[in-house]
Amino acid sequence: MTSSATTLAHRPVLSERFLPASSAARTIALVLAGTAALTLISQVSIPLPFTPVPLTLATFGALLVGASLGPARGTAAVGLYAVLAAVGAPVLAGWSSTGVAAASFGYVIGYVLAAAALGVAARRGADRSAWRTVLAAIAATALVYAAGLPWLALATGADLSTTLVQGLVPFIPGDIVKAVAAAALLPAAWKLVGDKRA
Repeated sequence: MTSSATTLAHRPVLSERFLPASSAARTIALVLAGTAALTLISQVSIPLPFTPVPLTLATFGALLVGASLGPARGTAAVGLYAVLAAVGAPVLAGWSSTGVAAASFGYVIGYVLAAAALGVAARRGADRSAWRTVLAAIAATALVYAAGLPWLALATGADLSTTLVQGLVPFIPGDIVKAVAAAALLPAAWKLVGDKRA
């Protein structure tokens, strides 16, 4: 592989632009900061009367954490959030602590997948372009539903149409807005700090 191809496949992510030197302590600090940020942004939520899945900014938070920290640290940060949620820590929307018993817990698993996917995309430089960020964010969000919908169906015993009404259809407009917001924020952040190659 040529050096230019290697550089294209391994671009710095935003956190590395601010903190280029790597150390175990710094990695731990970034992971914990990512988990804390996701926990806080998850509290922005609106419960819906017809579904156990609330409208939240958690997906948006997972996307930003993944893109900002990269695939390894971003996945670790969101993975820690998922582990805390699984053991009953009050990190979910509304500071709830329902753990794996929650019908919406599959979406939490999906956040980990989404963070990993957008982290990989950011590592390849997708977050420098608005259109590439939108496409990557939509693809990553699809992973949230790939994990969330089957879990919701199993937890509630609902049929396919009911599951889609409860767990997908009401959230599509918001997810489009989140993808567009990510496409506005991430490239703008790179323009602000300067895009230096690794």
